[in-house]
Amino acid sequence: MALKIAVASSDGKMVNQHFGRAQQFLIFTINPDGSFKCCEIRHNVPPCNGREHGDDQMARAVAMLGDCRAVLASQIGPGARELLLSRGIQPLVLPGFIDATLTRLIETGHLTGKTAYRGDELGQED
Repeated sequence: MALKIAVASSDGKMVNQHFGRAQQFLIFTINPDGSFKCCEIRHNVPPCNGREHGDDQMARAVAMLGDCRAVLASQIGPGARELLLSRGIQPLVLPGFIDATLTRLIETGHLTGKTAYRGDELGQED
């Protein structure tokens, strides 16, 4: 069964958007053989404005990603992280090239459930 991963990216090449400020999420399908491709772009109304965010807007952004196993972003605030986790979506702060990041996550088994998740192995900030 294929997994879906949301990526906060402004250019389709880099994980380079803060979760709460992302205007779009690229949705990647990860196949059982480890291959992946971008299958969809979901447009978002960013819930964060400066250091404040609207709870309703944040909830809508998270609900929009409800079918995704994880979300990759350059930053994810504590409120968004908590809300994502409560919906069963793994928040991953892993800025960098999308292809390289997804390949690393697949190879280490972090997206397939082959290994236990440990953010420090992948450079995720706490």
